[in-house]
Amino acid sequence: MNNFIKRWTESSLILKIFIGLILGVILGIALPQYKIIGLPGQLFVNALKAAAPILVFLLVCSALSQASDEIGTKFKRIICLYLFSSFLAALIGVIGSYIFPLSITLTDASSVSPPGGLSDVLTNMLLNIFANPLLSLTNGDYLGILFWAFVLGICLKKVGSDSTKGLLNDFAEALTMVVVGIIQFAPIGIMSLVFAAVSQNGLGIFVQYGELIALLVGCMLFAIFVAYPMIVAVILRRNPYPLLFICLKESGITAFFTRSSAANIPINMLLCEKLGLDEDLYSISIPLGATINTGGAAITITIMTLAVCHTLGIGIDLPSAIILCIVSTFAACGASGVVGGSLLLIPMACSLFGMPTDVAMQAVAVGFIIGVVQDSFETALNSSGDPLFTAAVDYYDRAKKGKPVNYLGEFAKDNKE
Repeated sequence: MNNFIKRWTESSLILKIFIGLILGVILGIALPQYKIIGLPGQLFVNALKAAAPILVFLLVCSALSQASDEIGTKFKRIICLYLFSSFLAALIGVIGSYIFPLSITLTDASSVSPPGGLSDVLTNMLLNIFANPLLSLTNGDYLGILFWAFVLGICLKKVGSDSTKGLLNDFAEALTMVVVGIIQFAPIGIMSLVFAAVSQNGLGIFVQYGELIALLVGCMLFAIFVAYPMIVAVILRRNPYPLLFICLKESGITAFFTRSSAANIPINMLLCEKLGLDEDLYSISIPLGATINTGGAAITITIMTLAVCHTLGIGIDLPSAIILCIVSTFAACGASGVVGGSLLLIPMACSLFGMPTDVAMQAVAVGFIIGVVQDSFETALNSSGDPLFTAAVDYYDRAKKGKPVNYLGEFAKDNKE
């Protein structure tokens, strides 16, 4: 048994995930009636979601309590990058909708209730930030978790003893080991998740609303393969694609199948460690990115909103399109705190053009239909961007200060430029 465990942990995780993916498709087509096959996938995602909030809280507290005074500059850069990339993604969605204008067949309105406007989204965000920290941990609300971890970490930096800080760090390291163990079950979990998606939806989802799916996916692929690398190339002044492909392989693939940025936080943490990044930075920037680095959500909001506009014959001028991009960027930051994610922010964006909620909610229903595809690509884009931009900021800061930069960390020997 020990030999089997050793061979399993030392073999390629990506290869095992790929094999699990193929098996999931085969089982989903051949044995769709055996729903029990989908259970391990739910357990895998739930285990990651259960560990992630506590891990984030401990890591952020520990990092801030021991952080140097220079860390603030890095956070300013990473926040600006997150917001700028989300705005750029929204702009890509607008341009894509202008080049390939689509109309959609509106269905029955969804029964869920959207936020009334941007003010409601911001209000919910503020209420979540100042919520009971225990409730934030229980509900996986990362705005609240980050806020209270930030407050406690700063206070511990001022008054905490070395033994207290060391104990906090030990707990964080121990929980990291737990998460590493959970990730070893990723191939089985992803096989189960793929089985559930194929057995429930079949392959017909790619035919119905195919043009809309193609536009959404195309814009997200353009963002991750063109726009994001351009940002990183400007910052680092070097080929960004080796770093991008590592982030997609190590983070994007898992996020695609789990469809949860929260569940992918521990995976991104481990990736940043392998890249040799500053733990003080990534222990905060990764959970922060899962909350506000939401380029995929911004693309979804803009494209779905403009699809409704095209369906109803509403013309959109350039200033209105820019306003839509800005609203989508900031609204998407609150998507994780809204039941239904980015889809429920579509009516809010539609209200900018005078559309009634009941009409806009029909677009939400369409979004739920294609969600198995849209949400997978959206999460992969959002989550893989977190370590990508964190690495860009960290490498830039080290190079600017004349410090040695281990570009690509442990992956350097396999990804020579």
